[in-house]
Amino acid sequence: MIQVMPNLHFKGNCKHAIELYKKAYGAEVKVLLRYAEANPQDFVMKDENQGDLIYHSEIVIGNHRLMLNDTTEDDDDFQIGNSLSLLVHFDTEDECKEAYRIMAEEGAIIVSPMESQTYCACFASLIDMYGVRWELMAG
Repeated sequence: MIQVMPNLHFKGNCKHAIELYKKAYGAEVKVLLRYAEANPQDFVMKDENQGDLIYHSEIVIGNHRLMLNDTTEDDDDFQIGNSLSLLVHFDTEDECKEAYRIMAEEGAIIVSPMESQTYCACFASLIDMYGVRWELMAG
């Protein structure tokens, strides 16, 4: 079953946000992976200070799963208002790749091309023709 969930992007303060959500909403941390723990094939740190930042995390609030991470985008690229994307989690890589193909054919701006990640078999990030940021993931 395909799932759609919010993916919240932070500029270096994701861990603090997770602690706040645990305290305020009773959030339960399911996954917490730092950049230092990422497979070097997936991500190469620009500097040592990125190592403790959150590469991928998943929390549950009530019955809802959310993804959270620290972005490594340049300060000029990260702005208030673009800190939210919708993540579509597919059952299979084929479904994920087909959705990516369709979105790309329809003019989506590719933020991160389709590739495997430390935490999943395939992942891509794009902005559709309407300005909505989507992230596609399987595995």
